[in-house]
Amino acid sequence: MAPFKDIMHYFRGEQSSALEKRLVFKMDFFILTFCCLAYFMNYLDRASVGQAYVSGMQEDLHFQGAQLTEVNTIYAVGYLLGIIPNNMLLTYFKPGRFFPFMIVVWALLTMCNAAASRPQHLMAIRFFQGYAESCIFAGTQYVLGSWYTKKELGKRTALFTASGLAGGMFGGFLQTGIYKSMNGLGGLAGWRWLYIIDGIITLPVAVYGYFLFPDVPATTRAPYFNEEERQLARARVPVVEEASILSVGFFSKVFKLWYFYGFGFLWILGNCSESLGNQSLMNLYLKGHPEEHYTVYQLNNYPTGLQAVGIVSTLLWAFGTDVFGRRWLSGYYVAITAICVGILILVPSVPTAGKFAAYYWSGSIYCIQATFFAWANDSMRHQPPALRAVVIASMNFAGNVFQAWWPLVFYRANDAPDFTLGMYGLIGVGVAMSIWVSAMLYMERSHAKKHRDIIEAAEASSSNGTTHDVITAGDKGLDSKV
Repeated sequence: MAPFKDIMHYFRGEQSSALEKRLVFKMDFFILTFCCLAYFMNYLDRASVGQAYVSGMQEDLHFQGAQLTEVNTIYAVGYLLGIIPNNMLLTYFKPGRFFPFMIVVWALLTMCNAAASRPQHLMAIRFFQGYAESCIFAGTQYVLGSWYTKKELGKRTALFTASGLAGGMFGGFLQTGIYKSMNGLGGLAGWRWLYIIDGIITLPVAVYGYFLFPDVPATTRAPYFNEEERQLARARVPVVEEASILSVGFFSKVFKLWYFYGFGFLWILGNCSESLGNQSLMNLYLKGHPEEHYTVYQLNNYPTGLQAVGIVSTLLWAFGTDVFGRRWLSGYYVAITAICVGILILVPSVPTAGKFAAYYWSGSIYCIQATFFAWANDSMRHQPPALRAVVIASMNFAGNVFQAWWPLVFYRANDAPDFTLGMYGLIGVGVAMSIWVSAMLYMERSHAKKHRDIIEAAEASSSNGTTHDVITAGDKGLDSKV
């Protein structure tokens, strides 16, 4: 009955007092709503390129060969160049001002896409758009880790990442509706209206964040928190002594941490395993199908099932790992999924229904956006916030470095519908992930044991009356199960 009790306790809440319950309710209402809306709009924009491409943009802008892949690659370059600087700026500027500013920038750039008349115009706009949008994912992971405890973090991260997938789903239905009702309105093609409307509906999110986002516990002045709630928020997730990020010592410490390399490579594999979704491969598979002809509505609606599977998988895995721990199990699941999906799409004798099933199954890989970043936050709770922010940003940066060239090699638009080389790459990623998760698990357990030994030695020394270094509460937290 212990697992059942764990589940019931989890959904009733981990808070021990009425004050804490009230605080967490306010946090969820104001922090999660803003972050989820921002990421929803972020994914809505990302998905819009693939949806516009199969809805007439390819023909209107005279795309040739793999130019769509090049557009996505240039976006990825802008995105990765912004990840670490933007996350570092969050430790200097208030998130309640920084996030809304960047959202306004990317909303305006989204609308600029509607004016493109050549693929090269789109490439230039998307570069700057990628830079602006890079603040949300890694930045929100840092902010959530600053407010929520280890037991609370997974499901909040899951809701955040699921909101992005919901944005991708909504984009398909939005493009279908726009194409049906607005194609040709005012002399503009439906795909151009998609960009305009995406930008317009993003702006209110920036306004909401400007007035109501509470920053982080150490600096919050949100009017809906009283002083008692602010003090409790700071006590729930204690801040380790801060370090200057503009110093040789700080970066020397970053590069010596195993987290920097371990989680960085982990997310390289994770990001590459998500390529079937984030490169809109199912849209391209349907459009390039040698036997079946799909309408514009089908080209936009059928791939939404991939995001739907991703939402369910994300919530299940994040909630489950919150209750039972062991976030690393999702890595083994994704490794198996990547290998099986790659084989199913590679084998010519698998019917179209089987290929559909494989693409939809690949959507479940999105679960690691929640579990892997929650794992990183959990592992680094004893580190200063700036260091945690940089490592989490570096983790996202590492994955996007590969996204800048990986699709150009493995998922070129003109390789549709088979993506043969890409499927071999996906299988290789699955094998590598199973090995790396095992290595990460070994490193984390060794690190936890080492800190337990230090704590025990310090406690023994203290009982004998000898002086010893102060052991932080975060170090003691390392004694929890991994």
